[in-house]
Amino acid sequence: MKPIMMKKNYFIAFEGIDGSGKSTLVKLLSDKLQQEGHKVYSTAEPTDSAIGSLIRNIFRGKLEAHHKTIAALYLADRLDHLLNKTNGVLKKMEEGFTVVTDRYYFSSYAYHGAHMSMDWVIAANSLCADLLRPDLTIFIDVPPEISMQRLSADRNTMELYESLENLNIVRKKYFEAFEKLKQEENIYISNGNRPLDVIFNDTWSQVEKIMK
Repeated sequence: MKPIMMKKNYFIAFEGIDGSGKSTLVKLLSDKLQQEGHKVYSTAEPTDSAIGSLIRNIFRGKLEAHHKTIAALYLADRLDHLLNKTNGVLKKMEEGFTVVTDRYYFSSYAYHGAHMSMDWVIAANSLCADLLRPDLTIFIDVPPEISMQRLSADRNTMELYESLENLNIVRKKYFEAFEKLKQEENIYISNGNRPLDVIFNDTWSQVEKIMK
């Protein structure tokens, strides 16, 4: 049996408003990459660290915080996500893993940029961009109305930012951020309002491009 040759590893980020189907695509892509011979580490933001737990408690209404405080917490969580000595993304990359993440800094640009200066958020997250930019950012674009239908079907209560009005703004902010950073970032926008197999095949074709 021919041994599997380990290929160059990559950092791939999925983005989208809540309910866009990112987490499903992260799993599908991770499975496919493993079949292709990659060591794969899949992850998500906010993380399951103490900082990530604090963010989740704010989202669930257990704690209150100013939007700038939330943005700063996300930055702290993201830096730990990158730099953690046990399971940080940079460590995993050094170990030869291809890393697939459900959200990275474009989420902050869009979600926090809806409530404050996006340039402030981008400048704050430049620390992370300088450490590691994705080889590919895939934005799964779904209408906010569809997103809200999916969220309502899956849960009894909505979290912070999960309203039709806010998600409409967030979606627009994503496109604003993509336009601002189109020279620095490799971004692919995928129509998420299609059958899952079509979306995944589309996604895989973009991943193959960066691997060639």
